Amino acid sequence: MASISRNLRRSLAPGRLRRLLLLSQHPREYVTAECHRPVVLHKRGPDILHDPWFNRGTAFSMTERDRLGLRGLLPPSVVSSQQQIDRFMLDLKRLQKYARDGPSDTYPLAKWRILNRLHDRNETMYYKVLIDNIEEYAPVVYTPTVGLVCQNYSGLFRRPRGMYFSAEDRGEMMSMVYNWPADQVDMIVVTDGSRILGLGDLGVHGIGIAIGKLDLYVAAAGINPQRVLPIMIDVGTNNEKLLKDPLYLGLQEHRLEGDEYVSVIDEFMEAVFTRWPNVIVQFEDFQSKWAFRLLQRYRKTYRMFNDDVQVSPSLCKFVLKMFIRSLRLYDICSKSECIALEMTVLLCTKGTAGVAIAGLLGAVRAQGRPMIDFPKQRIVVAGAGSAGIGVVNAASRTMARMLGNNEVAFESARSQFWIVDAHGLITEDRADIDPDARPFARRKSELGHQGLSEGASLVEVVKKVKPDVILGLSAVGGLFSKEVLEALKDSSSSRPAIFAMSNPTKNAECTPGEAFSILGEKVIFASGSPFHDVDLGDGKIGHSNQGNNMYLFPGIGLGTLLSGARVISDGMLQAAAERLASYMKEEEVLEGIIYPPISRIRDITKEVAAAVVREAVAEDLAEGYRDMDARELAQLSEEETIEYVKTNMWSPVYPTMIYKKD
Repeated sequence: MASISRNLRRSLAPGRLRRLLLLSQHPREYVTAECHRPVVLHKRGPDILHDPWFNRGTAFSMTERDRLGLRGLLPPSVVSSQQQIDRFMLDLKRLQKYARDGPSDTYPLAKWRILNRLHDRNETMYYKVLIDNIEEYAPVVYTPTVGLVCQNYSGLFRRPRGMYFSAEDRGEMMSMVYNWPADQVDMIVVTDGSRILGLGDLGVHGIGIAIGKLDLYVAAAGINPQRVLPIMIDVGTNNEKLLKDPLYLGLQEHRLEGDEYVSVIDEFMEAVFTRWPNVIVQFEDFQSKWAFRLLQRYRKTYRMFNDDVQVSPSLCKFVLKMFIRSLRLYDICSKSECIALEMTVLLCTKGTAGVAIAGLLGAVRAQGRPMIDFPKQRIVVAGAGSAGIGVVNAASRTMARMLGNNEVAFESARSQFWIVDAHGLITEDRADIDPDARPFARRKSELGHQGLSEGASLVEVVKKVKPDVILGLSAVGGLFSKEVLEALKDSSSSRPAIFAMSNPTKNAECTPGEAFSILGEKVIFASGSPFHDVDLGDGKIGHSNQGNNMYLFPGIGLGTLLSGARVISDGMLQAAAERLASYMKEEEVLEGIIYPPISRIRDITKEVAAAVVREAVAEDLAEGYRDMDARELAQLSEEETIEYVKTNMWSPVYPTMIYKKD
């Protein structure tokens, strides 16, 4: 009721009422884009050149050099921003192979070093390069290269970026937030470093993941880089290597747990929302035990979300919807059958499991088999951790529901899985079986005719089982060796499927190149990390399929910001996923293209953000942004909402700078 009254008072303010009356007579026009707003500076001369937010180097015009006290501090030639970028790109291509820090330094990490140096001196140019080359550089500033950055962060650290709150700062965080120079912050990505990608506990090094994610918010969503803030909450680490490393930059003590841990996060949240009441906070790569608990603790009070916990299920629904839609296009199932199948799968899946199930179902269709054959798929799973067992549970439930959802159906579904961990095939003969894995341990009665025994190797299992699918969730890079892939040639399927789902890239069980070179064009390949498609010759392409939350989280953040929604609802997340699902053209779906190319990411984000804005309005959560209040947002058509979003997306254009004394 209070928000309704507040919005009513806003809408009846004389200036706003006059503008609303004009809007009813004339179409809305947007004239000032986010990137063209003038910047008022309280600094001159070298202070500008040393500030990456404002420095534009030799692109300062002569009038700007006079106005800002820069004449004589730069070479006399004035170059355009495009000339600057051309020069940088030439140097980048030439230097990347020489920028390696020893033989263990990869070329992507060398690229990261060079891009990071540009980021340190000229942010506008940095984001221009990133946006114009997003397909090439998104994997450098984010996954998979960000994993290498986080692993080596103490050695890579040159200058601070973002803020660091630690367990030693308890009682001081409310004052600490005022040390950040920006009076307005729109987006914060925060991590505690406890579960970085598939690399585990990296402690304070986890700040790299927050920096990388915010780079994507700027590049994909047009969040103004001067109003983003990466944050590390250092509550210690349980990584023994870091605890003993004299060069480690974080707290060298074991992680806080229980109420002590929660109290640190509570203090942090209160501090940032006190200074920046309208900020959006995204939690990133927290351990599962904390991710869910903190989400439930804060989501109804603060503008926050966790895309690992919330966006992944939405993305799963998108993938499933696209898959069911392709079945209809190919007349694989009737409309009623497809609806029933979609409901069945959605009831059984979430998160990583949902993405895997969507892929497993897609593999059945790609193998030329009817959908009812999914419960007949023989699946070897490498990895018995939480992800591996979660996928097996979800897949077996899906199979069981297809078979009638009774005890016999569940037993039949269970028998389709062979789980191999670091100790080999899991059977009921193993001592101390993990309770979650026990239902899928192979029975003694099954082992005899299969020619297998407790602890059989992955190669042995593949040879004997002749699976339709091998699914990797082991975090062991190269686990699907040449011998394993050779053994898959005897699969009972004419088109076996390989799911190398572990992240980052170095943890992938195999590459698409390895898979296609050994198994030929018929293999189906999917991965958790990005890989290029494989040229098979004669105009044939081996497709490498990969799911990515990058298609969703930037639009969710931007849509929340521009709607002014006080919380981020499940409906807003679902609206984002549904808009993404409808983005693909029918002919693209027919070609088997599940995701649009990354090169379209800003257009995708614009559409997703507009859908989030409209859903926030529909749920009466929107309170408006800047001069656009909730009532005005509600009056926008779908096309006007998209234009509103586009106008408020920052682009890397050098703005007009105005000097003003303090």
